[in-house]
Amino acid sequence: MLSEPTYLAARVVAPMIAKHFARHRADARPEDVEQLAPIPPAGLVEVMIDAAFWASLRREEGHPPRISLALLEPAQTTLPVVFGQRRRLMPYNLLKLAPAVEQPGIHLGVWYDEDGLYVWGTATSIPPLCFVLEVVEPGLLVVKHRRADGFGKFVNVAILRGDQLQLVDEDNVAVADCPALQGFLPDQGLPTTRGEIDNVMVELAAVMRAHGRGGLVLIVPNQSTAWQESIVQPITYPVVPAYGGIAEDRGADQTRWKWQEEVRRAIGIVGGFTAVDGATIITQDYHLLAFGAKVARAETSVPVDKMVLTEPVIDSQARFLHPAQNGGTRHLAAAQFVHDQRDSVALVASQDGSSPYLPGQKPCRWCTATALMCCCCNLAPHQYLPKSHAAAPRVEAAAWRM
Repeated sequence: MLSEPTYLAARVVAPMIAKHFARHRADARPEDVEQLAPIPPAGLVEVMIDAAFWASLRREEGHPPRISLALLEPAQTTLPVVFGQRRRLMPYNLLKLAPAVEQPGIHLGVWYDEDGLYVWGTATSIPPLCFVLEVVEPGLLVVKHRRADGFGKFVNVAILRGDQLQLVDEDNVAVADCPALQGFLPDQGLPTTRGEIDNVMVELAAVMRAHGRGGLVLIVPNQSTAWQESIVQPITYPVVPAYGGIAEDRGADQTRWKWQEEVRRAIGIVGGFTAVDGATIITQDYHLLAFGAKVARAETSVPVDKMVLTEPVIDSQARFLHPAQNGGTRHLAAAQFVHDQRDSVALVASQDGSSPYLPGQKPCRWCTATALMCCCCNLAPHQYLPKSHAAAPRVEAAAWRM
């Protein structure tokens, strides 16, 4: 029988998470339903979160656990590692098994019987819309599911840290007000297996996180040179001709088994240049134009003195602040660049703990849980902008977690 959970946040968030999965399964096309994982019952979600949370607060030989749990049967994965004896889903068992599944892409398979939840083994491939619970660090859990196309980062559903929880807002108003930004954010909802795959910026952010130096990426219109007015000339490291590896691989036959590997390799090449001090400049169709570039205010522009900070989580409130309060030099350069170049987007990834928050407040856990991706674009007028800010230059900064 299921044990009684004691982690209050698990009880609060479980029904919301179950509704998320049920909604996306209902929205899936009939031909895609068969390949989707079953909807996770709220009761099981609560128990899994409870066990993972208490396990995250323990240590094994001085190391906190970093594990990923997937709710599925062995038959729903390929080449699973099945234990000879099932292990009940208990903090102690999770702690003991954690060292074996710390590598990315390995999940502890969890299922249930009349006696409750148990760990049956490990899985490296999981079906779309499969409930996945990741223990990132002590007290910090992330609920997510795999994309239907299998490419790119997982779709985040909720983040829990202690007694704090954040649910992803799939209908974020601020993002809707910025079409330029909306085109580069991860797809809303559950992508179809036949839909066009475009998670390049999320994958690029993962590469920036991996090299540990952060970075600034400026996305400029195709066939435009106006962006050069906001860059110190001459550019130290121009790329001539522009490197089009990402664009070429994305346009290749997506049915080839090596297609995803080739796209990731091209993204890795571009991502490596983001480690160089300065901005990496790419076009909207992902051609690399330059790296190590220095951002400067255009001669005809004025300094940005106000921006709006939002997060794609439910009940998030827009905050007005000076760009310098949003982070370091990269954030300030990003805000100034998109203010000068109204048809461009800037993305800032940080690994050093800096995040868009006001002085005296705790950093946003949505941003600092694993890495920060701050997207800046020009803010279209909308109803929640006070009249006192109407005439000021503005930048929309939407922080989202990878």
